[in-house]
Amino acid sequence: MNENVDHRVPVLIVGGSLVGLSASLFLSRLGVDHLLVEKHRGTSTHPRGRGNNVRTMELFRTAGAEAAIRDAASVLAGNHGILQAGSLTGDDQEWLFKEIDPGGGLARFSPSGWCLCSQNDLEPVLVERARSLGGDLRFSTELLTFEQDPDGVTAVLKDRETGEHTTVRADYLIAADGPRSPIREQLRIGQSGAGDLFHNVSITFRSRGLAPVVGDRRFIVCYLTKPDADGALLPVDNGESWVFHAPWQPERGETMEDFTDERCAEHIRRAVGAPGLDVEITGKAPWHAAERVAERYGSGRVFLAGDSAHEMSPTGAFGSNTGIQDAHNLAWKLAAVIDGAAGPGLLETYEAERLPVARATGARASARSAEHSHPGFAAPAGPGGGRKGGMLPVVLGYRYVRGAVVGADPELPVVPEGMDLTGMPGTRAPHLWVVRDGARVSTLDLYERAFVLLADAGRPQWRAAAARVAERLSVRLDAFGIGSGPEADLEPVDGADWAAAHGTSAGGAVLVRPDGFVAWRCEDAVDDPEAVLHEVMTALLHRA
Repeated sequence: MNENVDHRVPVLIVGGSLVGLSASLFLSRLGVDHLLVEKHRGTSTHPRGRGNNVRTMELFRTAGAEAAIRDAASVLAGNHGILQAGSLTGDDQEWLFKEIDPGGGLARFSPSGWCLCSQNDLEPVLVERARSLGGDLRFSTELLTFEQDPDGVTAVLKDRETGEHTTVRADYLIAADGPRSPIREQLRIGQSGAGDLFHNVSITFRSRGLAPVVGDRRFIVCYLTKPDADGALLPVDNGESWVFHAPWQPERGETMEDFTDERCAEHIRRAVGAPGLDVEITGKAPWHAAERVAERYGSGRVFLAGDSAHEMSPTGAFGSNTGIQDAHNLAWKLAAVIDGAAGPGLLETYEAERLPVARATGARASARSAEHSHPGFAAPAGPGGGRKGGMLPVVLGYRYVRGAVVGADPELPVVPEGMDLTGMPGTRAPHLWVVRDGARVSTLDLYERAFVLLADAGRPQWRAAAARVAERLSVRLDAFGIGSGPEADLEPVDGADWAAAHGTSAGGAVLVRPDGFVAWRCEDAVDDPEAVLHEVMTALLHRA
């Protein structure tokens, strides 16, 4: 199987949409050579998938892409709420929420914030960033076949422009090839969940007269609920470019050909409540909302990520964000195994951690659609349908109760009722502003390329132990002393109590993974920190 190989690479990524491109960026940042192939000629041209939540923006922050993404999203920076209305010209109007972060309370938890950046604007940023770091991204390139053995994956690729075939040998394959994933099908991995929820046609159009009708209502989306003309209206530039999601019922024999320009334009006019509105249809694309989760997140050396692993109702933009976070979780583990710092057992924790998160998040996405009465969505009958709950615990507070963590409570729910980012193993590490080398940074900015040990500056034994363990295990383990004075690496802003924020004492320490999740916490001083830390790191990196 290793004969006649044209190209060898540690990781092959199949799929060049948001998740595949994010995986490329994260692997590039970690110095992992890889090849990404995408069958389409370029990135998405249709404005969709616009909601990037705070956890996703934290990941892009540490990957050095946040500023460029916010620049790409600047035209919609002032759009915040979700409006529900019978029409835009009538009195039946209600803000489901008017601000994403009313009162600015999110700043307690994160240095980042939500960002409204459409997929067609975000993907080019990811391409540019990944390529600038050495990522090999090839569009118009299709995966024809793949086979795996105990030592790797052999794939045959086709250049769709030249017809040339290339055989690639990779150590691992990431399947980011979408909800109809041929790779998942070949692996015979089943799915569970509610299945199809509803179908829409996404219609792009231009209108000079719509902006005056919308006025100063800077919504993210407006759900229009008129029975004969329901749908969702989304701004693209708050001026002439817009998107409308119209319900589509293929189960009743309705086809895409039924959505003529004339029908779409008239539907939009009725929904908006402006009979004479100028509407120029510029594009149409079908999309299907579903709730499904793969029964496994991979097989052997092949891993599923994004829509190939899970589909979710679009309300709340949970699907794309969960997929990007899949890619981030997998990237650091692949880097550790490929580098030789970790055993292959570390990769088994990818499914153990991400599969429960997908199930819990998918259920929350469907509940959110029911709460918002999303056009076309009918809440499933039975317990749990329409369950209300806050967004932030799902977005930022989820936890890994099993996996590459030591000391997590496996009986705790994956998504808590409230926010508890206080250093518990398996949760995203707390955000704390500190001064490092004269610059104000978040503690979250420390986590990307290495495990990080935080300890009190007055307890140098922890830092010494970390140095010795790193050398013994041949792994990068950065240690920082927090406090004041010349011996401190990090000084908390305004004298904040770092130990209390992380659920430990001045004598203890906190170990954080490269993805910013707490791997282990020692709540008090120990007699032999090197022995304890060596045991913990060995368990984390080589667990079966």
